[in-house]
Amino acid sequence: MTGNSCCRLCSRGLYSCHWIGLSENRSKHACSWFTFVTLVSLLSLCWMYICVVTFNDQDDINWQGFTKLKWWVNWFMVGIITSAVLASYCILLLLFALFQVALGEQLHLHWLHKIFLFFGVIFIASGVTGISLGWQQEWPIVPLSLQATAPFLQFGAVGALTLLSPFVFQRFHKAKQGSRRLIAVAFIAVSAAIFLCPLLIWSPCLIELDELPEKPKLIGHRGAPMLAPENTMMSFNRSVACGVTAFETDVQLSKDRIPFLMHDNKSEFLLRTTNVKKMFPDGHFNNSANLTWEELQSLNAGEWFIKTDPFRSVSQLSEEEKETARNQTIPSLLQLLNLAKQHNISVIFDLYSSNQKNDTVDIVNTILSSGIDSSLILWLPPAERQYVNSTAPGFIQFYDNEADMLNEEGNHLNMKYSKLGTGKIRELRRRNVTVNLWVVNERWLFSLMWCAGASSVTTNSCHLLKDTDWPDWVMTPHTYKITWMLADAASILIMTGLFLWLYHRKGSEKRRDNISAWNEKELSPFLPTR
Repeated sequence: MTGNSCCRLCSRGLYSCHWIGLSENRSKHACSWFTFVTLVSLLSLCWMYICVVTFNDQDDINWQGFTKLKWWVNWFMVGIITSAVLASYCILLLLFALFQVALGEQLHLHWLHKIFLFFGVIFIASGVTGISLGWQQEWPIVPLSLQATAPFLQFGAVGALTLLSPFVFQRFHKAKQGSRRLIAVAFIAVSAAIFLCPLLIWSPCLIELDELPEKPKLIGHRGAPMLAPENTMMSFNRSVACGVTAFETDVQLSKDRIPFLMHDNKSEFLLRTTNVKKMFPDGHFNNSANLTWEELQSLNAGEWFIKTDPFRSVSQLSEEEKETARNQTIPSLLQLLNLAKQHNISVIFDLYSSNQKNDTVDIVNTILSSGIDSSLILWLPPAERQYVNSTAPGFIQFYDNEADMLNEEGNHLNMKYSKLGTGKIRELRRRNVTVNLWVVNERWLFSLMWCAGASSVTTNSCHLLKDTDWPDWVMTPHTYKITWMLADAASILIMTGLFLWLYHRKGSEKRRDNISAWNEKELSPFLPTR
């Protein structure tokens, strides 16, 4: 069997699940199914892209799953692995179809592939619906990510167009006159869109090198939660080694009015990060005031981290570090303040409370009695800001929206990265507004925020970002324009050459067929009849 025959057999068998031959009546709707395979492949790639760029917020997605199901599983990784399998399957199926087109084989999609493709469409539709209904805040990251990836996606699209063009040209030469016009118009339209889309591309990283802002400072989100259980002293100590300039945490008050560190509240209070079910099997706690400080101290706040491995990072810990993590307890705010005072690190926190007024008074008293420098306290809770300003004027006031900041003539802003456009960040920085963005974990997003001019970022991955000495990419607008034009020109030249070569080959084959037909006609009187 020749190599060409082997390729024909494999591509036909994998696409149609028929390894011997196919009857003519099975070619019905083959073109429609090929179009369907192409569309599902593109759809799966787009969905995979969405999964990859939302990886930054995997902890938020897993948290949403926990609040609804009360069961901690890395739901995001389950989704992204399924999406990767689906995208790989669709792309391979499309490649087999293209091989068949190149080899002149008829396309016959097997019914089993059709079922799998429909299930794939249902899976993607379910994912899109789930984000739209449960995690709408994730959608802004998609257009934001294009500011980091669009220039390179365009280069990739130019390369893909160039590689696929021979298949299109081959189909064009074999098509009838009417179909040729349709293929030509569609191909030219797609090519023009790909070649000219850089006119619409903008990125904060397309700047002159001497205009690059300084690297954003790092704020440890609940410490260093990839290296230790969140909101524990081990976690905050690990973040000190990352060189963070501030600790970010969450504060609640116990029954006996002791401020302590815990993010989960209401119906999820203590369930995810402690062994409260084991210690109080008959208890149902949905408020921090249900337990005294002594009772809270009796809970283990580290074993869950080793068991669930929320960031798949436990394997990086030594046995000694794992043992330390297992024995963590819930810390008090005072413990954190003492650590911050020791290392001259700021503290910023959210306050979860049903009685903001009284709890704010107790928290301010705890801070003032700790002896920490007031300028190290970045005050975020908005409810009793006037009281805090009068009682502790040295605290730096941070705001969670621009309107409140402007109304109170502040100049420190703390917002989710997707709620503030990169252009807006630049504008605020020009007005000398300090901008902190949360939660930035992935290097590409950190690089984008760096180019935009963010003052600092709150992050789970301080141990990774601390070693980032330069954004993933920075390019001058002039360099990008030259690169874009050269890539487009090279693609056009290559495709033109391929088209002319295929046209010449098709013409040669036609002339050869005509000569053979003429010879057969002229010589037929002299050939013996059968």
